[in-house]
Amino acid sequence: MDKFEYPQGYELIAGVDEVGRGPLVGAVVTAAVILDPNNPIEGLADSKKLSEKKRLLLAEEIKQKALAWALGRAEPHEIDELNILHASMLAMERAVKHLKIRPHFVLVDGNRIPPNLGMPAQAVVKGDALVAEISAASILAKVARDQEMMELDKKYPQYAFAKHKGYPTKLHLEKLAEFGVLPEYRRSFAPIKNY
Repeated sequence: MDKFEYPQGYELIAGVDEVGRGPLVGAVVTAAVILDPNNPIEGLADSKKLSEKKRLLLAEEIKQKALAWALGRAEPHEIDELNILHASMLAMERAVKHLKIRPHFVLVDGNRIPPNLGMPAQAVVKGDALVAEISAASILAKVARDQEMMELDKKYPQYAFAKHKGYPTKLHLEKLAEFGVLPEYRRSFAPIKNY
């Protein structure tokens, strides 16, 4: 990982990231993680750059070794009501609030800080590649959301959710045109609106 200057004077630092802004279906899923400095985890990186197998192994290790971790989410109806940006911020706030230890400082992936965190925070552009805590959060969020897509795939195999994970790929749009809109879809997203 490239060097990142951590804020000084804070003991418990949580990293927060979200997965699933782009898909047409399902929740936006977030995670917050406070790592244990005395129990480091090798191989943390941006979840998108890791193989699925590696992500699953790291997710288990994070859950075992982290001082605290939690997931947050915003459902499709909340995304439709608030828009995807505000729903992502809400889901991040939920992940931080679900931590069993209250962090002293929060590092958030991206360029915005959720407005209602209620504690000092800093946005870190490309944080999932620079900050171990954010990498860990991105891995947990990605694994959790992918598992939800696998469950959806079992429920509606004709949509091939296991393949495209809800993203608007050519395959997904073909399936959508063929089989129509499910309750799990985000109604405010352009391709869904058209149906």
